[in-house]
Amino acid sequence: MDLCDRREIQALLERHGFHFSKAMGQNFLIEGWVPRDIADASGADERTGVLEIGPGIGPLTAQLVRRAAKVASVELDVRLYPVLRETMIQEHFAGLRPILCANLPYNITTPILTKCVESRCFDSLTVLIQKEVAERICARAGTAEYGAFTVLMQYYTDPQLLFTVPPTCFLPAPK
Repeated sequence: MDLCDRREIQALLERHGFHFSKAMGQNFLIEGWVPRDIADASGADERTGVLEIGPGIGPLTAQLVRRAAKVASVELDVRLYPVLRETMIQEHFAGLRPILCANLPYNITTPILTKCVESRCFDSLTVLIQKEVAERICARAGTAEYGAFTVLMQYYTDPQLLFTVPPTCFLPAPK
């Protein structure tokens, strides 16, 4: 099954009676180059253990599994983060370089990234996020986008904008 083919995705979702939730910010990738390029950018290899947040139907997961020694994909509930840090990262990723790779919904981007960087348990974070949030994270002092979240992220990370993904690469297409 091609997890980035619009027709196959729609048939799969219909079979399971699945309906997108705006409240959960669900938009599934429908262009194969996007999960491939995200996985490539993550640096996942045979020495890494990847925690993927919000796998959706799994196109990014499939790319990560081809590269990493281990991949754990979880649908996110931030109250479980301390449990995951203990059970997934410390136990299952022992001896591996822990990284995070995810396609994050807009409504959880700030709290998730904040928790992830403050936990200091990942060597790197590679995330697909809304363009405006990415620009805010990478903003320079003195610009309109620069703020408290920028300072926090730049304190803990060296953020980089890697590429832009158009709305047509998602089902449904985000606004």
